Amino acid sequence: KQPRIYTNRLRRHEYSMISKQKFVWPKAIRVIRGYYKVKCFCPGNYQRSLVYFWQFRYTQVMDTETTLSNSFVKEIGAAVSIWAHKNRGLEVTAENVFQEGDGEIKELMDTTLCSALVLPDSGISGIENLIALMDKAKEGASCLLLMEHYSNLDLPSFSWLLRHGSQGRSSEGKEIDDALVAIAGVKLSEDSPPVAALTSGYTRLVIYPSRSVKNLHGADESVKHPELMKAISINRAAMKTLNQLKHTKKIVLIFPSGTRYRPWEPDTKKGIREIDSYIKSFDYMCMASINGNCLLVNRNNMQDDVCRKDTIKINVGPLLACADFRNKALENIAEDEDRKQRSVDAVMAYLDMLHNE
Repeated sequence: KQPRIYTNRLRRHEYSMISKQKFVWPKAIRVIRGYYKVKCFCPGNYQRSLVYFWQFRYTQVMDTETTLSNSFVKEIGAAVSIWAHKNRGLEVTAENVFQEGDGEIKELMDTTLCSALVLPDSGISGIENLIALMDKAKEGASCLLLMEHYSNLDLPSFSWLLRHGSQGRSSEGKEIDDALVAIAGVKLSEDSPPVAALTSGYTRLVIYPSRSVKNLHGADESVKHPELMKAISINRAAMKTLNQLKHTKKIVLIFPSGTRYRPWEPDTKKGIREIDSYIKSFDYMCMASINGNCLLVNRNNMQDDVCRKDTIKINVGPLLACADFRNKALENIAEDEDRKQRSVDAVMAYLDMLHNE
């Protein structure tokens, strides 16, 4: 339903309807109430009205870099969190580790963040390799996509480019996008409503990352024990779901580093050992590098990441048999060397090669 065009303030009954919503951020209400010549409100539909309001404002201010914590993007976060979480909670449990992407949120991301930030000369090279991987998935093989990770917009921009920047092969790109299941850390779903809402547009299998488990070692026992039990429960449920998914014409996307790269933390460029278990249990894989970044990581929290326009170039390597890749990586390995780390180190070296091509 297209938004009705207004030339004055919201009508009295419409503002009354908005103000009665207990979960509305007061600042968002003040902005809406005081905004003249609004062109983006749907009578009777509060959530959609805020979304159109977001789109309208966003196109006006994104000519300069801005952080996710400034007043404008807080309004965006309020709109999306209300839209995405009207019937959902933030807590991840063993019962909801598989989270189907929300088509409305993906469309929202397309028309705001991705279309505004990803510059027109962006694109995917090696799309034919992804099509070959998709063909293997359709034959019933288990398929992996291992990708570099620099920002929380890596997946949205990749999804966007599959459907809009895949060298005239948008139908195949859309099929690949629909088949993607991203392995995501629990923090994305629990950190804050705005972050959880933005990621909810994409199908994910939520895990409790090993890096987060390690961070619990110095915690108080009253905090540590419940979190460890939660981690075990979530990861057990996630692995069970993964075994059910991987032969259902899906492509499982994983970031081998397990976190976004932070230049001030060199270890974030290193692959995590658990990736070897994925390679060992899957049939085929492709790897993909990313050049360009539309959301720079902030030292403090995700909502202070810096948005900027940039050219995103994704380079997808050839189709590989997982067993062959792993066997080659483990050639001439010393008896006391960590086999899992050796395997994932070969993955990270391959990604670096793609990145520098």
